[in-house]
Amino acid sequence: MSRFAIRILTLAMFVMALAAAPLVTKVHAHPDSDAPPPSSTKSKAKKKTSELSPSIEDAAFAKGYRAAYATIYDRNDYALAIEQLKALGHDDIAAVANLIGYSYRKLGDYKVSQIWYERALKADPNHVKTWQYYGLWQVEQGNRDQAQYHLNRIAELAGTDSEEYRSLAAALKKPPGTGLVY
Repeated sequence: MSRFAIRILTLAMFVMALAAAPLVTKVHAHPDSDAPPPSSTKSKAKKKTSELSPSIEDAAFAKGYRAAYATIYDRNDYALAIEQLKALGHDDIAAVANLIGYSYRKLGDYKVSQIWYERALKADPNHVKTWQYYGLWQVEQGNRDQAQYHLNRIAELAGTDSEEYRSLAAALKKPPGTGLVY
């Protein structure tokens, strides 16, 4: 069987496992925006099948990811979420690396957060949620030109009607130096 066929097959199995797995947590809006969780974020860009390796395409990974997601957005326990996400053993996946970066940002560790956002974008340069969160990081750091670049990238990938675009655009509309954290 070709490598491409194996990837397609494993991706299909992962999608079936996600569909079959019961939801463990309620879905809440992100504290930063009205954006839906990463699993339902729409993007014009196609997902790379290489983003997911066969060893993680199972219900255990999905369950662990959802638990970490709930730890972040329901309980705001960012330190515990970092531990949970790293314990998944797949921080080379953009969605995982992005949430680790987000958690470090919320803890105020901007240097480490930046490393994780860049790791997420290296794993998937089209990961819209990372462009959004890294753009918010740029706003918090006072790098408005860089944040605008991130906003333009989101527009290319997901359009100007996407939640990610609207969230970052709203942050950029606020006057510099307001000290608001997103």
